[in-house]
Amino acid sequence: MTRTVYAFLHLILCVSAFVGGLGTPALALERVTFNVSGVDEALKSDLKAASLVQSVKSRDVTAPREVFAAALADYGRLTETLYANGYYSGVVQIRVDGREAGAIPPFSEPSTINTIAISVTPGPVFRFGTTKVDPLAPGSTLPKGFRSGEIARSELVQQAADGSVADWRDAGHAKVAVTGQKISANHANRVLSAFLYLTPGPKVRFGALRLTTDSMVRASRIQRIAGLPKGAQFSPDTLETVAKRLRRTGAFSSVSMTEAAHLGPGDTLDIDLALVDAKPRRFGVGAELSSLEGLTVSGFWMHRNFLGGAERFRVDGEVAGIGGQHGGIDYRLGVRLDQPATFGPDTGGFLYGGLAYEDEPGYISRSADIGAGVTRIFSKTLEGELGFGLRYSETTDYLGERRFFLATLPGVLTWDRRDNALNPTNGFYLRGKVTPFISLDTGGVGAWGLADGRVYRGFGGGKYVLAARVQIGTVLAGNTSDIPPDYLFYSGGGNSVRGHPYQSLGVDAGGGNLTGGHGYVALSAELRAAITDTIGVVGFVDAGHIGDTGILAGAGDWQVGAGMGLRYQTPIGPLRLDVAGPVSGDTGSGVQIYLGIGQAF
Repeated sequence: MTRTVYAFLHLILCVSAFVGGLGTPALALERVTFNVSGVDEALKSDLKAASLVQSVKSRDVTAPREVFAAALADYGRLTETLYANGYYSGVVQIRVDGREAGAIPPFSEPSTINTIAISVTPGPVFRFGTTKVDPLAPGSTLPKGFRSGEIARSELVQQAADGSVADWRDAGHAKVAVTGQKISANHANRVLSAFLYLTPGPKVRFGALRLTTDSMVRASRIQRIAGLPKGAQFSPDTLETVAKRLRRTGAFSSVSMTEAAHLGPGDTLDIDLALVDAKPRRFGVGAELSSLEGLTVSGFWMHRNFLGGAERFRVDGEVAGIGGQHGGIDYRLGVRLDQPATFGPDTGGFLYGGLAYEDEPGYISRSADIGAGVTRIFSKTLEGELGFGLRYSETTDYLGERRFFLATLPGVLTWDRRDNALNPTNGFYLRGKVTPFISLDTGGVGAWGLADGRVYRGFGGGKYVLAARVQIGTVLAGNTSDIPPDYLFYSGGGNSVRGHPYQSLGVDAGGGNLTGGHGYVALSAELRAAITDTIGVVGFVDAGHIGDTGILAGAGDWQVGAGMGLRYQTPIGPLRLDVAGPVSGDTGSGVQIYLGIGQAF
């Protein structure tokens, strides 16, 4: 029987089930046999994977109507699988309690089904004879296997058609279509010939972007964010870029773009845009606990369409060091307003402000920041940020009480190629932060910088992940008295070297006083192993170095810690429990415990 007939019988069977109700008793399918002639184990595996009968058996489906419907559907599914592997003269037999399933009248389906026997005789494999796609776009190439003498897999014919259409669309011919095909199988010679004929149509330019749904975001801002280049040559990649620009604002839960059915004047193509607004308000909380550093509690509140132009306004707060054994309690409050497409579709603007009180082992700081800047999206994995800010702080350290009033030029460049930001298993992450500054009190100048590099490599079928991180930081100034204490570097704690107390490694300032260094290096390595789908274990080692006058320069020392951890996977990232102790260095003793959300890096 043809696939069309089987589909019709399946439809009648479903109608029969609806009309007949549920009066038929449900008895278990006791046995399924699956026999494939020949020795092609890969083909056997593909056929079994395609079989719905095998699926209902594994799921212990008992309703006879469902089992019988699966048997009828398998004729088409198994035939398609044979075609996909280059077999075009195969025979599929499906017997339900000894009767051929396709011969059973659709209104007389069995009331019980005990056994199903599936037998597939693939027949000989076919190879391609003549293959042709005409015309091809300039520079277009056909699939490697779509040529004379290769195994005639049906999927290659589809790939040739889809690929050729995509190449014409990439060349600006949006309305290209397959307008003819001739596919013939010569069973005597075991040859399949395939001819595909395309009509490219005219080269197309973008027309208008037409908003077809209501949105709380102003239409003028939607157009500016989307940045569809009206009058430019049509490109599917450009459409995808437009959609990504709208999605990354966070203001929309759904972005759908549809090409107009007909071309407009001058071979222009209008694009219909349908948007669904996301809920504008969002909040979140987080917590991290360390046996020495104490409890850190953080939270944020965000509005994703603050002024009606997809602006993102976010308030962040954090309290750290609650119950900690080193330093006091730290408080931080920050606000930031981001506007997308301020200076073009990929360049946004932002304003920010912050207040902080930090009671650290080496200093106490009270500070305030305000500033503005621009963000630039270079690609889906590369973005940068440049700003101008003013920073005022009052500090207390071994040098006494001091005041700093700085003009800053903070810049950030991030290259993120991780497969998953919350729980990466492959890829890398590079982030560089540089902040030149000038003292508005003394005129002294300097610069602070920190580079963070991470790499991830999965192996063992995804069961294991090797992760490594390198951090390098430095601060420079003509006069060291122009450097605020919180611009200096320390090592130790959950964010640098686990197993040593928080900010326990710095520079000995004499008299029992500790200050930060001008150079910082931190190295970390983890081996992560999955025990189950939700539980994993981690072994790790961390090392940190503080240099007095620069990176690995001047009076400095190392500290090393190591330990093991437990991970429990959740939808918001893994719950993390780490237990670590000091390996070298004289800044720590005993075991430290860290509990938080997300991987350590």
